Amino acid sequence: MKSSGFDFALSGELAELQTHARAVAEKGVSDHGVHNDSWINGFSKAFSATLAEEGWVGMTWPTEFGGGGRPPIERVIMAEEMIGAGAPIAASWFADRQFGPSIYTYGSPEQQEQYLPGMLTGSTTWGIGMSEPNSGSDLASLSTSAVRDGDTYIVNGQKIWTSGGALADFVYLICRTDASGKPHQGVSELIVPMDLPGIEVRTIRDMVDNTHFCEIFFTNVEVPVENLVGVEGGAFKQTMVQLEHERGGIDRLVSNRPLYELAKERANRGDPKVRQAIARIEADYHVGRLLVYREVLKQAPKGFSAATKVFCTEHQVRVANFAARVLGPEMTLDNQQSREFCYSPSYLLAGGTSEVMRNILGERVLSLPREPRADVKNSTRT
Repeated sequence: MKSSGFDFALSGELAELQTHARAVAEKGVSDHGVHNDSWINGFSKAFSATLAEEGWVGMTWPTEFGGGGRPPIERVIMAEEMIGAGAPIAASWFADRQFGPSIYTYGSPEQQEQYLPGMLTGSTTWGIGMSEPNSGSDLASLSTSAVRDGDTYIVNGQKIWTSGGALADFVYLICRTDASGKPHQGVSELIVPMDLPGIEVRTIRDMVDNTHFCEIFFTNVEVPVENLVGVEGGAFKQTMVQLEHERGGIDRLVSNRPLYELAKERANRGDPKVRQAIARIEADYHVGRLLVYREVLKQAPKGFSAATKVFCTEHQVRVANFAARVLGPEMTLDNQQSREFCYSPSYLLAGGTSEVMRNILGERVLSLPREPRADVKNSTRT
């Protein structure tokens, strides 16, 4: 029997959702402009309110917490249209993707009642205080401290690469409440209102003039004890769940899709090498989408989001390089296209470098032995 091949088309209600989401995204771009990496750079609370009105913020959250209770595949379809068009979703993206789920999973009933409604309406913006100057991909080495003093934690330390930190109403802080045990122990999560005394935010301007990354300095910041999420000192696993959400999402695949669409339109498709390059990119979009779907549908092995991130982000760099070859001298001008090209190396860094992701795959997914370090004394290597 002859095979009819794979059918990548959506059916029924999913196709209708895709069409409607595309129309909303295009209007968002028309009203607010197009943004590369729109889930970081495209900040508009007005558009987040539009998403909330559509029921697209918290759409997969359980209904008992105010969410839509909808299948995760629907969120992926909606998000692909938003990010693929460059619509400004940054004001609500992080809360919807990871902080809301963290609070309704690990938070107290009081925290759920206090913080979830603002997320669902798109009226509050959240950032994550995770990376530090000397603690990037190795989360267990963080040193920002939160010392219990009666009914408060006294927070001191520095965070860096906090997306949207200057615009956030709250930062979901990963900190150390106990330094006496193993590195993975003593890690806690705190909800920190950004208007508390002792917080200083400095924006970091990158090479294409973005300022979404921030440094945040905490000096004797008093955070109420009731802002602790989950168990004190036991948050490392909670944070790892957040990273699974962060690494394997559709945002890692389509952040520069508008750049590709422009380049494809301008490309000389009479050239067989150009057609071959386009064919590879189109195939990789399909592969990346299927990898993301596996994550969303819980069909991927534990830790496999690292592989999804590597494939998708390296694909985005290939897209940028293809666009540069097609657009040629236009890429030397100061315009949206050249900025997206110059921005592309960051895809391999944000959320964990490709090198670290490959280490995670080797050690945690494939259970490969670690290569002994050459500088370790008494090494058995020959």
